[in-house]
Amino acid sequence: MEVEQGEKRVDIFRDTIVRYLGYANEVGEAFRALVHVNAVRFSYAVACTYVTADAAHKGNEARITNWPDESLRNKKILHAVLDTFLWQGLASVAIPGFTINRICAGSALILRKTTALPPGVRKWTTTFVGLAAIPFIIHPIDRTVDYGMNRTVRRWYEIGPVETKVVHHTRDCETPSEILRSTDAE
Repeated sequence: MEVEQGEKRVDIFRDTIVRYLGYANEVGEAFRALVHVNAVRFSYAVACTYVTADAAHKGNEARITNWPDESLRNKKILHAVLDTFLWQGLASVAIPGFTINRICAGSALILRKTTALPPGVRKWTTTFVGLAAIPFIIHPIDRTVDYGMNRTVRRWYEIGPVETKVVHHTRDCETPSEILRSTDAE
């Protein structure tokens, strides 16, 4: 599901508002103090569904790409799906969910120890703090996950120019090939 806009390809899972479905669990974590735990679990289900849909999309993009032979095609499909699952699992679910959970827990603790606010006001304040933090954590986490994966797991498999167009997590940072060249030069 990519749309051409001029020369730039728009990936519906990365470049549109659909991207925020991956952050549903952060909203759930922000509301944890106010809602039943099943609502938080549901928010994780939404985020995991988004991750799965994006991985399937990237696998399909690799499938329809012209590869020299069937063996390479199958390998690139596997790379695209696994790379997307790992990247999205870290950048959309695990790290942001943990981050918002800790921000909310920390703000609840500070409010409880330093204010005389009633419990309901403290819970709503904690929720607003968590919600307010979400826009500020998205891009730093995305870039950190790119950086970490480029220096670890992506060294095990080559993501060349064609595959970068399929998974394209590395648009805002060095590509794995650039990292390997700079490391080899040192």
